[in-house]
Amino acid sequence: MMAEKDALRRVVDCIVGLKFDEIRETCQQALDAGVPAFRIVDKGMAEGMRIVGEKYEANEYFLSELIVAGEVMKEGMKVLEPHLKSGQVKKMGKIVMGTVFGDLHDIGKNVASVMLGAAGFDIVDLGVDVPAEKFVEAVRKEEPDIVGMSALITVTMPEMEKAVKALEKAGLRDRLKVIIGGAPVTSQFAEKIGADAAAKDAVDGVKICKSWVQG
Repeated sequence: MMAEKDALRRVVDCIVGLKFDEIRETCQQALDAGVPAFRIVDKGMAEGMRIVGEKYEANEYFLSELIVAGEVMKEGMKVLEPHLKSGQVKKMGKIVMGTVFGDLHDIGKNVASVMLGAAGFDIVDLGVDVPAEKFVEAVRKEEPDIVGMSALITVTMPEMEKAVKALEKAGLRDRLKVIIGGAPVTSQFAEKIGADAAAKDAVDGVKICKSWVQG
């Protein structure tokens, strides 16, 4: 029988090596070897995504590799999820994510969602073209710790400010952090509209969100 250490190393290797065709079988082998599903997520999946994030920061990997690594992880989770008992995987917090109204780009948001999910956050993904009122509605219903908004085109950036103002008007802003992201977004813009931070990319976003819930 495969030792736990070897089984987890192979899971990490599948994520880092972008081995989409092998991840399901590798996760199943780890389960068969007696490794608990929550440890495969924590010490295999999340560790692999952490290494992928480091490679991205070092310019060894690019956005395309981040996306594929996220898809590999999602494929592996299909095998593991039925074996996960609630409370086994330590949750960092809950994040409501969405691409703002008028913007249909979702790659950046999707990569961020996968990376944040791998880091232990519960993700509520509102999709694309999300109006301010839908963010308010989701915050009321889900009671998240963080709201993440994405915009890839400059003309939709004012929608981020609308959403922040709508959260303020609804009396919900003080209880959560707001992070914004997307190619045209800057820290100066975040400050101007009343958001708490702007993420340079998905890896940066994970660091910021983790610092908020751990601090």
